[in-house]
Amino acid sequence: MYVTPARRAKKAVEAVIKGILITSSTVAILTTVGIVASLLFEAMRFFGEIPFVDFMFGTEWSPQTAIREDQVGASGSFGAVPLFAGTLLISAIALAVAAPVGLFAAIFLAEYAHPKLRNWVKPILEILAGIPTVVYGFFAALVVAPWLRGTGEVAGFDVSSESALAAGLVMGVMIIPLISSLSDDVINAVPQSMRDGSFGLGATKSETIRQVIIPAALPGIMGGMLLAASRAIGETMIVVMAAGLAANLTANPLQAVTTVTVQIVTLLTGDQEFDSAKTLAAFALGLMLFVTTLVLNVVALHIVNKYREQYD
Repeated sequence: MYVTPARRAKKAVEAVIKGILITSSTVAILTTVGIVASLLFEAMRFFGEIPFVDFMFGTEWSPQTAIREDQVGASGSFGAVPLFAGTLLISAIALAVAAPVGLFAAIFLAEYAHPKLRNWVKPILEILAGIPTVVYGFFAALVVAPWLRGTGEVAGFDVSSESALAAGLVMGVMIIPLISSLSDDVINAVPQSMRDGSFGLGATKSETIRQVIIPAALPGIMGGMLLAASRAIGETMIVVMAAGLAANLTANPLQAVTTVTVQIVTLLTGDQEFDSAKTLAAFALGLMLFVTTLVLNVVALHIVNKYREQYD
């Protein structure tokens, strides 16, 4: 092969592009390391004042420390169990709503809907993903919560004006497009030959969907579920407006609860000193939330790899 000036120029351009890509990857990695380091450093300062065991296993959250030494209430309670319980409760309600609705919608659009109907329904469904979360919060506070309270009174239940159920239901509606869109894409990516083979063996359409298509698309569906769970865990506005700020340790979805992200925002606002235990608690909560999400990712990757080996 001859070496020409033009070819040498191509090599120079490729070297520049390679350098840009390496730089971009390095920036992304360093950014992640910086975020984790900042959380870890400030969280260690917090655990220097509040024991780790008290934070992780304490059942009372009241971080109202004093601004001045002569002020009453110089010490607070930093038990994070109510916050994580509220986060899991609201996220579980949201996923209980979004997972079946999103998956069934994806199956209908991919396997049953006429192409013309699909071209209309899918964009309309995905509009839900573009609605600002504060709008969902207003809807939850002004429509869903009063309706739940009125319905509960008729049925004889004591429903709080702000409840985990109201926040979870609206949050579930918000994350439906994430599950439906991703599940629809992975279902359509299943080879047609697998469907034809199932039909050739005498299986019905519903049997083919249950026993062939869903297992083959399960890694992608799990990815959509994971993305939706991460969105639910990190949501703030809907919880503030529909579930409240009360750190109650309860499994009753009709009562007011709060989440980790809401408390992080609350702790970092106001005139509290930055090096106080109240402010540093936000970094400890952020670190625990990061670890929780990391564990969730590892479990999901394990499930994905298990079924991918089976169906690749």
